[in-house]
Amino acid sequence: MTTRPEGLSAYIAVTAAYWAFMLTDGALRMLVLLHFHTLGFSPVQLAYLFVLYEIAGMVTNLSAGWIAARFGLTSTLYAGLGLQVLALLALAQLDPGWALGLSVAYVMIVQGASGVAKDLAKMSSKSAVKLLAPTEDGGLFRWVALLTGSKNAVKGLGFLLGAALLATLGFVPAVLAMAAVLAVILVAVLVAMPSGLPRGRKGAKFSEVFSKSANVNWLSAARVFLFGARDVWFVVGIPVYFYAVLSDGSTEGNRAAFFLIGTFMAVWIILYGAVQAAAPRLLGARTRPEAELIRAARGWAGLLFVVPVALAVAAAFAGGPQPWLTTSVVAGLLVFGALFAINSALHSYLILAFTRSERVTMDVGFYYMANAGGRLIGTLSSGLTYQIGGLPLMLGTAAVMVALAALAAGRLDAGAGEAAP
Repeated sequence: MTTRPEGLSAYIAVTAAYWAFMLTDGALRMLVLLHFHTLGFSPVQLAYLFVLYEIAGMVTNLSAGWIAARFGLTSTLYAGLGLQVLALLALAQLDPGWALGLSVAYVMIVQGASGVAKDLAKMSSKSAVKLLAPTEDGGLFRWVALLTGSKNAVKGLGFLLGAALLATLGFVPAVLAMAAVLAVILVAVLVAMPSGLPRGRKGAKFSEVFSKSANVNWLSAARVFLFGARDVWFVVGIPVYFYAVLSDGSTEGNRAAFFLIGTFMAVWIILYGAVQAAAPRLLGARTRPEAELIRAARGWAGLLFVVPVALAVAAAFAGGPQPWLTTSVVAGLLVFGALFAINSALHSYLILAFTRSERVTMDVGFYYMANAGGRLIGTLSSGLTYQIGGLPLMLGTAAVMVALAALAAGRLDAGAGEAAP
């Protein structure tokens, strides 16, 4: 089937909206993390700031699939962008004079709203690919890999942007500037969005979000542990470790540390996105049958497992921050990013391959609920494991989670076909 021109236009509009959202999402995460770390928040307290963000993501994804099926994909996309603008404006009202507990609670609530916004936009964008992509020559894998890979590259730029804005403009002006830009983009998308996306069906039932497909459920379980393995080091531990190594406590030292940490996080995400976008070509998806790609999911998870194991052993051997350890961690995490990208791209393709068009928002919502669950586990574990056991415990936990993801991926049935309706 050849893609219709309006379908391609809708795909481009959805992708552009998703790019804009993820740029602010990445910048906001870095702004919040670094700003509150400089205010004296501990690793566990920093993790708390993102807990409601991930909990909200779980609830949102579970319900957003039904909302999109009932009211249409564009409604959830617009709602996500609009809610992010409101969340940014609310965060700018944070008063430095508030008590610590009140500040934590306020930021948690705002981050929760941002989490809802992100997952409304994500579910809408990923579901749209299933409905708009061409079916021949691996078109579905290529389109979803391009959307996901480019999104992560843009989010990586957001990490760098957030660190740069914090160092130059300060917290509140940076947040207000992002809100203004995203509001303009929302208006542009509202005006320019072409036809091509479904408007919803009145008979959609909420109970439909729970899949009866074993493949969808096992893939969702693998997704929980895959993203838990990333966020256990990504969210709090590694940025705090790098800050401890790079900053000398002075104002200039802090600014330099912000830029270097933001640069690393940006490079990691951009590399991740670039490899994701190239995954169909790297895996030969154009000519490989779906069954082979299903079987490949476990093998790539096994390769990923080696990296955190090696880094955990190195960190335990070093006994504390060492120049060679920091260099090893940087290099190892970049390798982790490339292998993680292949795993993530395979998962993102397989969830769309397993589902049927008539229930795509339901299965994608359920799957990304699992994704948010993994991020929640990783977020909580990131601050806790780093504070208790430093790099060795944090990276060892990541290794265990990757192993569990490989076991879940190994349960995928290459001959099961699509999900049950």
